[in-house]
Amino acid sequence: MDREKIKHFYSHALEENRLESEEFKLEGLRTKEIISRYLSNNKLEILDIGGAAGFYSFWLQEQGHHVSLVDLSPTNIELAKKRSASSGVILSKMDVGDATNLKYPNQQFDIVLLLGPLYHLTDRRERISALAEVKRVLKPGGILIAAFISRYASLIDVFLKDLVIDDKFFQLLKTDLLTGVHLNDTDNLNYFTTAYFHTPNEIKSEVSESGLTFEKLIAVESFGWTVKNFKEKENNKSYMNKLFEVIQLVETNEDLIATSPHIIAIARN
Repeated sequence: MDREKIKHFYSHALEENRLESEEFKLEGLRTKEIISRYLSNNKLEILDIGGAAGFYSFWLQEQGHHVSLVDLSPTNIELAKKRSASSGVILSKMDVGDATNLKYPNQQFDIVLLLGPLYHLTDRRERISALAEVKRVLKPGGILIAAFISRYASLIDVFLKDLVIDDKFFQLLKTDLLTGVHLNDTDNLNYFTTAYFHTPNEIKSEVSESGLTFEKLIAVESFGWTVKNFKEKENNKSYMNKLFEVIQLVETNEDLIATSPHIIAIARN
């Protein structure tokens, strides 16, 4: 992984409000709903690895859980500190750190969120290392909630947004599909940064190889990311209830999972 390039990408403060924007709102709402299934009334110890500016960390801390946030990007941690100061919500910890080498003791956490690092680790050995670190810091029976980008995310995106007319992005797309490795050598931040796009079988294999017990895959947005004018429809309670009901209905369908830009894996220690 080109850590400096990734730090530079996130130095533009892209994560400050990303999950509140129209394009990514469904990702945030669905991810929160999925995480909620694994919470309890007990106060849990939660580690949010690669949690950016703390979108999920602060939400969970406000519910009474004890949340530690770690992110590779110093900019993201500064944004999290800024949010803490303005909101009055204080996390257990906020640290710059690397998912492959966590500075936390063994068996400390009930839940670990790994909702970003596995996007950026292009070397399979590093992805296994990050997952093994999760296993180390999870309590026995603890839960991993890990997010991956689908191998086919850019395929659908490129035609939805007509990015195919840009020959540079078209070359990126072909490499994505053939290798899973996304290397953006342009200055266009909309083309993302160094990343790895997974197939469902790769996700299952890597989680299992780390020593964690794989449970299931869940499509985050599923087909829902193709919905137009989401900002307007978000205010229509009947529409949103139907959208979420159908997404939940098909979220584990193996023949549909890979069409979702984000896929969550659930595993236990």
